Amino acid sequence: MRTVLISGAGIAGPTMAYWLKAAGYAPTLVERAPALRRGGYVIDFWGLGYDIAERMGLLPEIDRAGYHMQEMRIVDDGGRRVAGFGTRVFDELTGGRYVTLARSDLSHLLYGTIGDSTEIVFDDEIVALDERADEVRVRLRRAGERRFDLVIGADGLHSSVRRLGFGPQRVFERHLGYAVAAFEVRGYDVRDENMYLMYGQPGRMIGRFALHGDRTLFLFVFADDADRWPATPADQKARLRDVYRCARWEWPAIRNELDRADELYFDRVSQIRMDNWSRGRIALIGDAAFCVSLLAGQGSALAMISAYVLAGELMRADGRHEEAFRAYESRLRNYIGAKQRGAERFAAAFAPRTPWGLWFRNQIVRTFSLPGAARLVIGRDIADKLDLPAMAGTIARKSAFERLAASSAISS
Repeated sequence: MRTVLISGAGIAGPTMAYWLKAAGYAPTLVERAPALRRGGYVIDFWGLGYDIAERMGLLPEIDRAGYHMQEMRIVDDGGRRVAGFGTRVFDELTGGRYVTLARSDLSHLLYGTIGDSTEIVFDDEIVALDERADEVRVRLRRAGERRFDLVIGADGLHSSVRRLGFGPQRVFERHLGYAVAAFEVRGYDVRDENMYLMYGQPGRMIGRFALHGDRTLFLFVFADDADRWPATPADQKARLRDVYRCARWEWPAIRNELDRADELYFDRVSQIRMDNWSRGRIALIGDAAFCVSLLAGQGSALAMISAYVLAGELMRADGRHEEAFRAYESRLRNYIGAKQRGAERFAAAFAPRTPWGLWFRNQIVRTFSLPGAARLVIGRDIADKLDLPAMAGTIARKSAFERLAASSAISS
């Protein structure tokens, strides 16, 4: 049985392991963190990623874990509504196949499909890759050297596999001029269920979203072209306090929560642009290969799509990895390129840098309540114009049937 080491247990990694297992491979998953991550941010989930989750039998769990948003609202300094729209427009654009959920919840659900059938190594990471004619010798920081037929990098924007196999991140990263941060709190005084609130000043935005379990998520997006990047949580909090020092709305209360927060997500808003997503026996999927940026809203779905397509091409090629890697890239290259171009247009909408830009953004948002306006403005970015390969579809139908049969056997 062919062996594959997958680096990263977020979204792309567990999806890849699931479909490789269905295709007859023996995947091993390695994750640098000691356990699956919690917290982070919420994602809007639709399109082909949603279809793949359905084929994995996950839609009931996703529906229970997710949120069915009713409104996106932009507020002023005093919390008064200045623009917004009902999210039924997304239902119209996606045929009702749309849900908002925490990225970490999706990760846990995907992990649940492989936890009992796949070797998973936490608290370890790849530190060296030595590709040979018939194998890749991998050195793990804790577990030492192991050998695999293939290595797949599913380890995100700051991919170690990409660095070791293709070159330093600076060669491939394209910074879009913004930074993003997020954290969760419990017991925040104000809650607006199934509503996403945004407050903005030129070059900076605060978002608030009510989560299950009396939790609240805060998201920050702000213009940032600085070369120096805060490395420690204390420095990152200091950067946020400085950037938002003139903010109003609920900022004083949010700042107090920030000071007490145990975990803070903080990163650049960047894309990864590569001429090739594979080299020899090593391939990249998801953000490691083509990060569209966190603000694009489809990173998790694209991670699942790339894993699904690559697994299907490996099955189609019957182990001829060079052929499979070429077909995978050929099938997705134009599709991903279009998503990246759309994400560049979309990034500035979160935090326009000028008062005029804020005003113009709000006028565009107001038009979404008009019939057909949302389809005209964002329809091309929402649409998934890609046919999944027939071989991957064959895997999906077989695996979904086997999953259903196994579940029935357990329940009986």
